Amino acid sequence: MEYLKEIPKINYEGSKSKNPLAYKYYNPEEVILGKKMKDHLKFSMAYWHTLVADGTDPFGDGTMERPWDEETTDPLERAKIRVRVAFEFMEKMGIEYFAFHDRDIAPEGETLEESNKNLDVVVDVIEKEMKRTGIKLLWGTANLFANKRFVNGASTSPNADIFAFAAAQVKKAMEITHRLGGAGYTFWGGREGYETLLNTDMKLEQDNFARFLHMAVDYAKEIGFKGQFYIEPKPKEPTKHQYDFDSATVLSFLRKYDLMGHFKLNIETNHATLAGHTMNHEVRLAVDNDSLGSVDANQGDLLLGWDTDQFPTNVYDTTLTMYEIIRGGGFTTGGLNFDSKVRRASFTVEDLAYAHIAGMDTYAIGLRVAAKLWEDKAIEDILDKRYASYKDGIGLDIVNKKVGFKELEEYILNKKELDSNDSGRQELIESIINQYIIG
Repeated sequence: MEYLKEIPKINYEGSKSKNPLAYKYYNPEEVILGKKMKDHLKFSMAYWHTLVADGTDPFGDGTMERPWDEETTDPLERAKIRVRVAFEFMEKMGIEYFAFHDRDIAPEGETLEESNKNLDVVVDVIEKEMKRTGIKLLWGTANLFANKRFVNGASTSPNADIFAFAAAQVKKAMEITHRLGGAGYTFWGGREGYETLLNTDMKLEQDNFARFLHMAVDYAKEIGFKGQFYIEPKPKEPTKHQYDFDSATVLSFLRKYDLMGHFKLNIETNHATLAGHTMNHEVRLAVDNDSLGSVDANQGDLLLGWDTDQFPTNVYDTTLTMYEIIRGGGFTTGGLNFDSKVRRASFTVEDLAYAHIAGMDTYAIGLRVAAKLWEDKAIEDILDKRYASYKDGIGLDIVNKKVGFKELEEYILNKKELDSNDSGRQELIESIINQYIIG
């Protein structure tokens, strides 16, 4: 049965096309830097925003009445229909990966046992659709934030029963991710943080968070799951201060608790800006620490102080993000997951296609520009010249740890003139990037 009759198969038609249901820049088979565009970008559909979100916000009810949800009132049957819609959508869009939370794909029961049975039923359908289409699972995760039991967090809850429940829920989510051949598994903190230190034992909570992650590592070995574990940095919302605030905070946490070898980062653009950073800053930190895992592709509204999860349309941002990803050697297990939702007033089925086309085209432009910048060494040559003093002489001795304070004092003490500083050339670099974008 065809559920999405409004959406045809979306093809690449080139930049001169006026067809709103066609790619203008995303050409999946185009080879860039020796690799197909689709393999550079590895687009993934976020199940929660595409199939489950209904437009509800803190000030209003849902606006998105999906026709396939009206076929039945039975939650489990509705979940099975959504699976078929999801794979039809991905087929038509040419999206080869998806990601999910456990509670996105199957309804929660009155007990964890009932919830797990529901998952098994729906995962049977997902498995069949994956085999039919060849679409793969980028990563799975567990929703440890929506249910009221997680009001004070999951692994950081002051209630040990909640810690145990969260562990059991993640156990099941890891099992189904493993069963479906997921390339990774993501830990998104959700409510792993605090509202006030006045009632928080922060050390115990962070210690418990680390204990929880070590348990996950141990269980992955037990069941033979070889997918990559990710932690997703997020600074705030829903809790005022989250323990996974940004890339630097997460990397420090992983080092402190001896988890660096087991986890990489799943970095989201909207979270980066909420933390007061640019996305390329967050990706650079991950790359420099050999910890880039995957990317949640979206953008926020800089005039709003919360996670708006908009589809990415800012070419400058996608160019700089893809430049850092190229610098880091590209994705291995991860990809570009559209943790993005259509606006509340964009409530038609066609809007889902328009939004994904916009996001995929925007990242395709970013990839093309970033690849050309990288090939031409347009930025790297300026960078090399700026740090040339560390390529020989005293600078090379510093890098190679051949000198200490005494030797550096001896070198500089009677030097009448220091080597002059070079211009940072920021405006030149920014104008070069503009030139490459505009063409």
